[in-house]
Amino acid sequence: MPARMFLRPIDPVADGAALHAIFGDPECCTWLPEPAFASVADTIAKLKHWNSGFEKTSWAVAASPDGPALGRIALYDTGDDPNVWEAACMISPVARGQNLAARALSHAIGYLFETTTARRIFADIDPDNIASIRVFEKLGFTREGQLRGTWNTHIGIRDSVIYGLMKTDPQPDIGPAPVVMI
Repeated sequence: MPARMFLRPIDPVADGAALHAIFGDPECCTWLPEPAFASVADTIAKLKHWNSGFEKTSWAVAASPDGPALGRIALYDTGDDPNVWEAACMISPVARGQNLAARALSHAIGYLFETTTARRIFADIDPDNIASIRVFEKLGFTREGQLRGTWNTHIGIRDSVIYGLMKTDPQPDIGPAPVVMI
């Protein structure tokens, strides 16, 4: 049986140390534009920046209501069109293999489509990030194309694979829904 999972709003200060296990780990940050953050304070500052304006669509993933954050999922209005959003997820290496990212994102996507006018959600993924590609394919996202040389990252110039999900697309049942805490 899948692990019980809780989603709660991210508190950058309270969750910073736990999430630094991800965002301070060079291997976890391979596919991000920037390298791993040097300190918990840097992680907290970045979480504050990332969450600014997206507090209702950014969550910490935890194994218990008051447990440490095992990951972060977020949906962002990209600013170009208020009905097009981007999805992101990161799960700690110790919590991988439990379907947490897919289950959490499945809930977040359903929430977004039910509570906003969003018509499309996309994911911008490095083509070598096989784990993320699998998560989004499991969620019913369609591979729409590859943009060559689009990202200048800490590991060099990288391509982008774009996956998209329309509100009208079928969304598979991913398994037990998380317990959502407000």
